[in-house]
Amino acid sequence: MARYDISLIRGDGIGPEQTATAKKILETINDNSQTKFDIHEVESGDSALAKFGKALPESALDIIKKSQACLKGPVGETAADVIIVLRRMFDLYANVRPAKSYPNIPNISSNVDLVTVRENTEDVYLGWEFNTDENTVVALRVTSEHASRRIAEYAFKIAMMRNNKLRVVAVHKSNVLRKGDGLFSAVCRSVAKNYPKIQYSELYVDAASMNLIRNPEEFDVIVTTNLFGDILSDEAAQVVGGLGMGPAANIGDQFALFEPVHGAAFDIAGKNAANPSSILLSAKMMLEWLSDKYDDKNLMVEARRIEDSIVSMLRQDKKTKDIGGKLSTTEFAALVAKEMY
Repeated sequence: MARYDISLIRGDGIGPEQTATAKKILETINDNSQTKFDIHEVESGDSALAKFGKALPESALDIIKKSQACLKGPVGETAADVIIVLRRMFDLYANVRPAKSYPNIPNISSNVDLVTVRENTEDVYLGWEFNTDENTVVALRVTSEHASRRIAEYAFKIAMMRNNKLRVVAVHKSNVLRKGDGLFSAVCRSVAKNYPKIQYSELYVDAASMNLIRNPEEFDVIVTTNLFGDILSDEAAQVVGGLGMGPAANIGDQFALFEPVHGAAFDIAGKNAANPSSILLSAKMMLEWLSDKYDDKNLMVEARRIEDSIVSMLRQDKKTKDIGGKLSTTEFAALVAKEMY
């Protein structure tokens, strides 16, 4: 019997409602399989700031550090004080965001299955900004060979594991950012030589954003820098029906954190109406990562159960109120749990 320690950040807005559904799915696996999870809930974000004076209190950090993986609900205004801090603390260098067409979810194309692999540790997200005078701000954009190489390697490994179209496209703007993106693109080309089975190409970010609308089904794996990846992955999520279907992973060599792409959605918080698919699919990604890290094939089986059950619900047009259905958040999660076994 395998047992895993999972930290669960409840978040703000719809976060507690969303994480409750993920907890229910993990507890369903506990009750029906040899895989067991010890789930440790922690408070971080706006509510933690109000209560403890810090968005990421030491008590929460201690629990997260002791866990084998973290599942995080959406956080409000203090999001940067939580997720960016955790990304740096655990060196979660790969931000992985799948975008996939699901049944009965309005989309541009019903045949999209791509993943954006975004460098997660540098670029303008370092926050290196300063005033040159009262009317001018300079922001420094950092690109290193080390970060570029390891994100490129990760993207090509994902392409091999997916075994879909076996394509990797590096997205950059080296015709303008000649030094920084010139370095990034050169490193990607160098890494591509080690993967002869992968069809490698490059696109400028403006062309990539256009092609995501025009021919989204042509993409397999997109590898790109931090800022471009943030923008393109949100665009890709909208292509397949919106952020409510978008999971994300922040992955390092020893630890990983999983979260929905969408925000805290305070306007519908407490209404029990938000689609929980994004956090449930994030939980699925967490099980896949744990399966690979701990060589536990049972986890991969459970991960497939989560996605297959969501697909089954959507195929029957059983959806939450926020995406045109009649179900509440908890009702949808309960049906997914019931469908799993």
